[in-house]
Amino acid sequence: MTDFDPNQPQAFLDALMRAAIAAADPSKAVPPHLPAPPKGRTVVIGAGKASAVMAKAVEDNWSGPIEGLVVTRYDYGAPCKHIEIVEAAHPVPDRAGRDAAGRMLEICEGLGPDGLCIALMSGGASALLTQPANGISFEDKQEVNRLLLRSGATITEMNCVRKHLSAIKGGYLARAIAPARVVSLLISDVPGDDPGVIGSGPTVPDATTYAEALGIVEKYAIALPTAIRAHLIQGAVETPKPGDPIFADAETRIVARPQASLESAADVALRAGVTPVILGDALEGEARVVAAEHARQAMSLRVAEGVNQLPMVLLSGGELTVTMKGDGRGGPNAEYMLAMVPALNADPGIHALAVDTDGIDGSEDNAGAIIGPETLSRAAQLGVDPSKYLENNDSYHFFKALDDLVMTGPTYTNVNDFRAVLVLS
Repeated sequence: MTDFDPNQPQAFLDALMRAAIAAADPSKAVPPHLPAPPKGRTVVIGAGKASAVMAKAVEDNWSGPIEGLVVTRYDYGAPCKHIEIVEAAHPVPDRAGRDAAGRMLEICEGLGPDGLCIALMSGGASALLTQPANGISFEDKQEVNRLLLRSGATITEMNCVRKHLSAIKGGYLARAIAPARVVSLLISDVPGDDPGVIGSGPTVPDATTYAEALGIVEKYAIALPTAIRAHLIQGAVETPKPGDPIFADAETRIVARPQASLESAADVALRAGVTPVILGDALEGEARVVAAEHARQAMSLRVAEGVNQLPMVLLSGGELTVTMKGDGRGGPNAEYMLAMVPALNADPGIHALAVDTDGIDGSEDNAGAIIGPETLSRAAQLGVDPSKYLENNDSYHFFKALDDLVMTGPTYTNVNDFRAVLVLS
């Protein structure tokens, strides 16, 4: 047994969340995967919400000379002596990120065949590492990011489009690094842990095409700026593909992944006498639809005859999406929680938490939200109707009114969503 008591549901769910985040701590995940020093120079580059702490882990465990640059989200920096840390905007890029991307390409060029580039990529790199392809303005790239975030497209679909509008993503950074060796150390925030999707794969081959990117735009009826649409239709130069010689001396290592975080949370549950059920680390879909399904699963466990394994906790990861139809605020984790409130209808034995492990739900300052059997009645007392807030995609203000936003602050990692639904007897 542990000190975490499922009969104190909020503290128990918080403990599961913290175990999941701790399992992806870059300071512990990076060092075992560092390559041997090269004959030539060692350059460290990177992008993402975990990249600064990853860079510090490299510095703290590297024996020779080292230099480089990484770009991370504002407030996600870490103190490094030799690797420059640039902070920039996420999820809509700003000029600090664009300028850092340009400098990163310059740093990598001319490294030479005896050199080594350690590339540190984590969730958020797609927005933080912005270098528009020829003929595309930075302002149009910003607008595309806004449109993609509101469209309901999955992270895999969004990054397919992003790669085909970039001069650095989709393998183009590897082209600047060659012929030097590149070792990419990745913290996965994507369903399936596909290196080509993590941060839009700047140092790995891209198997997607312009035609696929255009198909995604049409699927979600995204009204692209004229120059962006023309670029996708023209499709003049494809991204570097598998088998390209620039990847001949490239190696990719995933150092932290969502499944390991779910398993860490499951271990905590087991030690507390709670049976964990991992529903999967790669769930995708509309947040409100997945919430309704999980609510049905949880309620069925409470009424099923012969079930003697309660308490149980349903654990899941992946990345859910929100198709914005209202003008409210809130990310997919808070919307998942908001949709679960009426679906559970104050079931007396179910508590739940959903967060993004990077501490940022969508573009808000909360990681997610938490609910319990009393949430519906408390909302009624305050005069906030969950159905109306859900219709307006305004999960943030619903949970702010109840003081049930989960606020972690920067976690300096990112293995995507973490959801836990506790089912008591």
